[in-house]
Amino acid sequence: MAAAVGFWRRLRNLLLWLIAAGIASSVLVVLLLRFVPPVSSAFIVHDYVDAWLARDYAWRADHRWTPYERISRHVKLAVIASEDQKFAFHPGFDFEAIDEAIKERERGKRLRGASTISQQVAKNLFLWPGQSFVRKGFEAYFTLLIELMWPKQRILEVYLNIAEFGPGVYGIGAAAPRYFHTDPAHVSQAQAALLATVLPNPKRLKLEHPGAYMARRQAWVIEQMNSLGGANYIREVDGAAR
Repeated sequence: MAAAVGFWRRLRNLLLWLIAAGIASSVLVVLLLRFVPPVSSAFIVHDYVDAWLARDYAWRADHRWTPYERISRHVKLAVIASEDQKFAFHPGFDFEAIDEAIKERERGKRLRGASTISQQVAKNLFLWPGQSFVRKGFEAYFTLLIELMWPKQRILEVYLNIAEFGPGVYGIGAAAPRYFHTDPAHVSQAQAALLATVLPNPKRLKLEHPGAYMARRQAWVIEQMNSLGGANYIREVDGAAR
């Protein structure tokens, strides 16, 4: 009996140690990435594994880090207008959008996404594709860490550098020359809005051949960009206090 009690006590202590070590290491990694550009992301690694399993050994991710100040204001505003219009003001989660998505689901409509840019950074940088309660739990945890330890400007900078804009095309540093033959600093409003249209499904929506849906979505994104106030909104992001 005493041996069994001792075993469970040691097992409990080991689990507690592993949890504490996991929390400490995740905090240190998130803190480090506030200052150091990530060389890759979990989603990029996942795509490399998929290519390897498919025996496509020549597959390479196109990913080039671009500092925040060298990214067009139009690109910054377009992704906010398209993906997360309350980005500058929420604490990492848009609870109104989450509530509305749940209500739409209860009315029988298709479940729509309600993830903020902060949540997408947490998912793309640290986690894996798919939907599960476990992954959503980790996503919430990393979102809280990111919001606590990074300024909004850094969150947006990392997002624009790891978001997928097409199969194997990650970040604005790869997307701008690939699709528009320009550098990230000189992407126009119309180009930025078109880029933002593919973010919900970059593997299906093609920037090389934008269809009618993408044209309508592009026009909507431009309208939202203008409504948000353009440069004034980006100044809110840049000046968001910690």
